[in-house]
Amino acid sequence: MEEFKHLVVAKFKEGVVVEELLKGMEKMVSEVDEVKAFEWGQDIESHEMLTQGFTHAFLMTFKSKEDFTAFLGHPKHLEFSGTFSTVIDKIVVLDFPSVLVKPAA
Repeated sequence: MEEFKHLVVAKFKEGVVVEELLKGMEKMVSEVDEVKAFEWGQDIESHEMLTQGFTHAFLMTFKSKEDFTAFLGHPKHLEFSGTFSTVIDKIVVLDFPSVLVKPAA
């Protein structure tokens, strides 16, 4: 069975305290059992032309699409999404079954 990924690439509105938002996101994923893994990062290397203003990427891993679907309706996710959506300037979201080509060593 292949894992299912939820990738969010975001640009936040001016003045947003991203650190506070990240604490809330980390708390949310720690309280939702369907989230198998969570990682995030902030771009520090790419040229502005390539990032199109996006600054942060968030990646969640689920055991299955069914777990992802359960996550979407989870009260903790719904609550956090309400907060998250108010601070977003631009966003790209991709939800996909993953194809592992080279596993981590």
